[in-house]
Amino acid sequence: MDLKTASSLRRLRLVSAPEAVSFLVLLVGSVLRRTTDIDIVPVMGMIHGLLFVGYVLFWLDAWNRTKWSLKTAAWYFLMSVLPTGGFFAERRLRRAQDDAVIAARARREGVVNA
Repeated sequence: MDLKTASSLRRLRLVSAPEAVSFLVLLVGSVLRRTTDIDIVPVMGMIHGLLFVGYVLFWLDAWNRTKWSLKTAAWYFLMSVLPTGGFFAERRLRRAQDDAVIAARARREGVVNA
């Protein structure tokens, strides 16, 4: 992988955790809306929607650059629709991004022909 691929993984990683947090807050807000007078759903719905759209766009970019298999791409998409899935995706993406940066630096320094 090159540095552009690593940066696409980084973008996806950076949006995955906030997307998961916004999803959880939206779920809590939905419960509060039905049980109390607190109504944060309109605001959190918009925030979560924007983060979700960002996640999907960055997911498509990462899939295009990394040439993931269908199984891997589906796993990352599934993580975006599960309430805590973004945290698991973030952890896995961090490892993939670190590996990509190490490989790019090794290629640039002529250590390996990867």
